Amino acid sequence: MDIVNRPSEQCRLTWFGHSAFLLEMDGKKILLDPMFGDTPAPHPWLGSKRYSDGLPIEIEKLPRIDFVIFSHDHYDHLDYGSIQKLKNKVGHFYVPLGVENHLIAWGVPASAISVLDWWDETNAMGIELICAPARHFSGRGLMDRASTLWCSWIIKGKEQKIYFSGDSGYGPHFKEVGDKHGPFDIALMECGQYNEQWEAIHMMPEQTAQAGVEVQAKMIMPIHWGAFTLALHSWTDPVERVLLEAKELDLPVATPIIGEPIIVGDSLYPKSTWWKDYGPSF
Repeated sequence: MDIVNRPSEQCRLTWFGHSAFLLEMDGKKILLDPMFGDTPAPHPWLGSKRYSDGLPIEIEKLPRIDFVIFSHDHYDHLDYGSIQKLKNKVGHFYVPLGVENHLIAWGVPASAISVLDWWDETNAMGIELICAPARHFSGRGLMDRASTLWCSWIIKGKEQKIYFSGDSGYGPHFKEVGDKHGPFDIALMECGQYNEQWEAIHMMPEQTAQAGVEVQAKMIMPIHWGAFTLALHSWTDPVERVLLEAKELDLPVATPIIGEPIIVGDSLYPKSTWWKDYGPSF
């Protein structure tokens, strides 16, 4: 996949699995929650290995990145090894409150980081970013739970508008986001690593589809699946269940295989059932 040299006129999203994306918007290259490591844990022995044998493009071959957006500091979203490889090719980082401390400790200059609270807005090279609420938690160790903020993001370009849910349980904030900033061309909606016992912090797939309606998304893409096992459900359960509910709600769902771009706003979008041809390793 020629990410480096392809034309920049179109707004594209390229999925790296789980919640990681390359967003190309208004001539800018943006990374969302770029966890590119093999294991979402403080040590490889403590977590499950990535399903896929590799990434659509390795970090070393990525083009210059204009800016990076993080939703929170959990290991499956914020990865030390990825930051070490990325930090010298990124112009700026946008993070919720407190997450800047991790980046600074890992060698990112404070001047290259902007910190936002819920409903704060900023202009990132002509693209409007709004840090929005989510229902989740944070922490990377035994003693730092809730020491940093978690969030979702509203990303407004010249023509396209994208909602990135981060991690979140279902709640009234989705309707609030939709009422204030909808409709969205596409909403990247958490859908995976759930359990009824922790429904307050991770949505069930049926709630994912309903939340997509409430943020006023023209289309959703289920994220937070397809890369790691962090819950007890089967690896395909998230996408299969959200598709069934979205059909009932008449809500289009994009289902790209990892590395397949979505042209944002195009009526032609990926909707294959590619996972039926793969096991949990591909």
